[in-house]
Amino acid sequence: MTRGSILVVDDEPKIRQALTDALRHEGHDVVATGSPREALRVVGERPFDLVVLDNLMPELSGIEVIREMVATTNAGERPEILMMTAHATVDSAIEAMKLGAIDYLQKPFDIDELLVVAARAIEHRRLRTHHDYLITEIGEHFDHYGIVGRSRAIQDVVNVARRVAQSRSTVLVTGETGTGKELVARAIHDWSAQREMPLVRVNCAALPETLIESELFGHVRGAFTGAVGNKKGRFALADGGTIFLDEIGNIAPPVQAKLLRVLQEREFEPLGSERTVRVDVRVIAATNRDLRKLVAEERFQQDLYYRLNVIPITMPALRERREDIPVLVEHFIQRHASRAGKRIDSVAPDAMAALAGSPWPGNVRELENTIERAVVLAAGPVIQASDVTLVSAASPAVPALPSLNLRQNMDWAERETIRHAMEHARGVKKDAAEAMGISQRAMSYYLAKYRLDGLSQD
Repeated sequence: MTRGSILVVDDEPKIRQALTDALRHEGHDVVATGSPREALRVVGERPFDLVVLDNLMPELSGIEVIREMVATTNAGERPEILMMTAHATVDSAIEAMKLGAIDYLQKPFDIDELLVVAARAIEHRRLRTHHDYLITEIGEHFDHYGIVGRSRAIQDVVNVARRVAQSRSTVLVTGETGTGKELVARAIHDWSAQREMPLVRVNCAALPETLIESELFGHVRGAFTGAVGNKKGRFALADGGTIFLDEIGNIAPPVQAKLLRVLQEREFEPLGSERTVRVDVRVIAATNRDLRKLVAEERFQQDLYYRLNVIPITMPALRERREDIPVLVEHFIQRHASRAGKRIDSVAPDAMAALAGSPWPGNVRELENTIERAVVLAAGPVIQASDVTLVSAASPAVPALPSLNLRQNMDWAERETIRHAMEHARGVKKDAAEAMGISQRAMSYYLAKYRLDGLSQD
C-alpha cells in the first residue's frame, strides 16, 4: 500500500480522533484539526497528499475550504481531497467533484472503506505528480539511452551499478564532463525496485544560489517576494523514487547543511514553513570536481562528502576505453541517421582511424556531436574522413585539454605520458620506466592508477 501525508479536518473530536488513529495505523503521516481556517493555514505551510475534509463545519463549509484551496494553490501542488458529510446530496457531491474532490463519502461510513479510498487517492496523486514531471522532462527534450561499451572499464561500471541498484544506498558518480554520469544514475534507477516511481534530476550548477534551496526543498506562499503559492521541491517530487543531484560540487555552503540533514534524517522544512516534511528518497550525486580537494579547501562540508560517498562510481574517460569507440560510433550513427532520415552503412577506414586516435577531451558527448555532424554532412552511405571534423585537428601540436580544472589537466597529462611511453616501449614496462626516468615500481603504480594495466606485455 502506498503511504502518504494526510490532513484530517473534522470539527467532531471523536470522529477526528478515530480517523487519525486508523490512518496512522496504516502507516500514514497524519495531521488533524477541527478548524477549517487552521486547515487552510497548514496546507499553506507544507505539502499533503490527501485532505480528508468534513463538509458541514461552523467556520467554513468543506465546499468553501475547497474553493479557497483551489484559489491559493497551483494544480500540480494541490493535494487530493476526500469529502465526507452526514448530509450528502447529489448537488453537493457534484459541486465537490467539480471543484476537485477525488471522492465523496457519506457518514456513517465503514472505516475500511475510508482506508481503501484514501490509499487509492494517494496513489492517484503520486501517479499524477510523476506524470506531470515526465511531461516537463519530455518538453525539455530529455534524452535517454543505455550505457554503451564492451571495455572492461565500462563493464565494471555497469556491474557495480546493477549491484547497487538493489539497495537504497547513496551513490556518488565522478568523472570528467561528457563521460555519461547521468546515464549511470538513470540505469541505477531503472534497475531498482523503485523504477515505477519518479527519477528527478537537478542540475545544481544551472540553478542560481538564491533559488536552489527553493528548488530542492520547496516553499510556501509568502516565503519570499514572488512566492504567490506553495511549491513542491524536487525532494518532495522524488518521494518514493530517486533524486539525481548533478554537479553537486557547485552547491552553495548554506544549502550543504540542509542537504546533509536530508541525507541523515530524510526530512526537511520548505522555505517559510516550520512544518517538517519526511521523504523516502534514494540520492545519487554526480560531479566532475574533486570533492576531497574542496573539503580540504573548506568549500565543501566533510560530513556531507562522507554521506554522499557511500558507493563511489568513477566513469572512465573515453581515451581510457578507446576499444569502445567503434561500438559508440555505430550506436550514434544508428541514432542520428534515423533522425535525419538518411542511410549510413559504414565508416571509411581512414575516418575510423581519425576517430579512434582523437584525444576526445569532451568524451562521449563530444564523440556523439562529431558523429551527428558527420551523418548530416555525409554525401553517401559511407562516412568519409572529410565528413569527420575533429576539434584537435586544427592544432595537432597543442592537444585539447579536458577542462579548465588544473588538477584534471595534470592527471590527464600524466596519464597520456604513461600511455605514450608504454606504446613507444611496445608494452615493455621496464623500457617505458627507463624512458620516463622512473622506477618499475612507480610505473606499476601509475599503470594501476590510470587503469592502463592492459598495455603491459610483461
